[in-house]
Amino acid sequence: MGQGLDKSTAPDRNTLTRLEQLPNVGRATAEELRQIGIRVPRDLVGQDPKILYDRLCAATCQRQDPCVLDVFISAVRFMEGAPLKPWWTYTAERQRTHPDL
Repeated sequence: MGQGLDKSTAPDRNTLTRLEQLPNVGRATAEELRQIGIRVPRDLVGQDPKILYDRLCAATCQRQDPCVLDVFISAVRFMEGAPLKPWWTYTAERQRTHPDL
């Protein structure tokens, strides 16, 4: 789901079985999550998005774009019960909490 996020048709987080079903998560991001051990959406509950980001950077041996962290924040928050929001609404939070990125 990209720019056209429709809050009225948000998926039911309790029935999601594939990472690609998450808002803001496409095929590439789903594969990155699998690479660091996240297999299904419910695996995101209780995760620290920054630690997930750091694990991905370590797994790929390169620093990822900081927007990846924004997407991870959005996915974790959604699975933990937050309302559906586009990933870029978390950019300011990331910049405030992780100014080094």
